[in-house]
Amino acid sequence: MDRSNWTSSGLGFILLGLSGHPKLEKTFFVLVLLMYLLILLGNGVLILVTILDSRLHTPMYFFLGNLSFLDICYTSSSVPLILDSFLTPRKAIPFSACAVQMFLSFAMGATECVLLSMMAFDRYVAICNPLRYPVVMRKTVYVPMAAGSWAAGSATAMVQTSLAMRLPFCGDNIINHFTCEILAVLKLACADISINVISMIVANVIFLGIPVLFISFSYVFIISTILRIPSADGKRKAFSTCSAHLTVVVVFYGTILFMYGKPKSKDPLGADKQDLSDKLISLFYGVVTPMLNPIIYSLRNKDVKASVRNMVSQKCIS
Repeated sequence: MDRSNWTSSGLGFILLGLSGHPKLEKTFFVLVLLMYLLILLGNGVLILVTILDSRLHTPMYFFLGNLSFLDICYTSSSVPLILDSFLTPRKAIPFSACAVQMFLSFAMGATECVLLSMMAFDRYVAICNPLRYPVVMRKTVYVPMAAGSWAAGSATAMVQTSLAMRLPFCGDNIINHFTCEILAVLKLACADISINVISMIVANVIFLGIPVLFISFSYVFIISTILRIPSADGKRKAFSTCSAHLTVVVVFYGTILFMYGKPKSKDPLGADKQDLSDKLISLFYGVVTPMLNPIIYSLRNKDVKASVRNMVSQKCIS
């Protein structure tokens, strides 16, 4: 069956999800739903405090608000579909909906890669050049930096989604995943995908390789600057300003590298376990990481904790 027949018949794609493991579906439905609610609550609170508290109207918290909004958008583009797949085994999804979901997930992931590197630059200037920080990181600089992150992520997502959805699909239309993950969709194409592979490699270099190098070099300078601070208290205060961001970077990129860098099993008998582990790792990346971000920033940042306490106390008094 070719793509035109799928489209005209309204079949689209079938999301396999965890239909091969029905005992896990109810458990994961509850877990993912709870984590999604925590994502909405935690990131929503961070956005509110960065907007309402004038003391947090700084470049660092502006980027943090963008990161929280991005995490809400990213999970909202995929988690409802994941939850539905737990309740509806072999969930059908039209081509148009699949393309939209693929675009949103890819755009949010690419944007976060760039945004984290912008946040690293902000911490580099704050620690290595504190006297020049108000000049370098003025509003006319950090707002375009954040906007450029969103624009770059959306542009590459548009390219990758267009290239993927133009391919002819034939044979089995079952995506062995929770969502329309681009690599899972490309496996169903019955045409040469060399252009897609090349474009993905280029995108990975631009949105993974370059930001990782940029962040690494930034923290080399940051750590060397911190080590030159004579007092232990000064070192602790300097490191506390970037420890939350560094933790988020390690969790985010560590999950990506583990997800795409681990060796694939050549044993056909272990293919089912391999697919299950790949799905669960992808689920961790898509749900657990956005849930951890507000927790990390809340626990590691005194200003955020103070703002949350003030907001809660004012709400209780009113």
